[in-house]
Amino acid sequence: MKKKLINFNYCILALFILFFQSTKADDLFEKGKEIFLYDGNCATCHTLQNAKSNGYIGPNLDEVKPDIMRVIYAVTNGIGGMPAYEGILSVEEIEAVATYVSESAN
Repeated sequence: MKKKLINFNYCILALFILFFQSTKADDLFEKGKEIFLYDGNCATCHTLQNAKSNGYIGPNLDEVKPDIMRVIYAVTNGIGGMPAYEGILSVEEIEAVATYVSESAN
């Protein structure tokens, strides 16, 4: 009986952890979307279907399908005509927008 109770408790703990990890991931995605649309002003230049943006200055992110590391690099350092956002956006904000873009485009 005691072994079954311990296994049940581990199952409950695992479900609890998975729920909060999923919630954290959803929060990061939503924060990234907000930055893409507003704080980062990304939607002005880039097309991304999930954001309903139709920018024509930068590449169409739905076509490029960048992975998260590519977005982090581009946002942090700038690329082509895109300015660097290091010092404008925090590391956490850059991670959030990169998560949003890479998950939305892929």
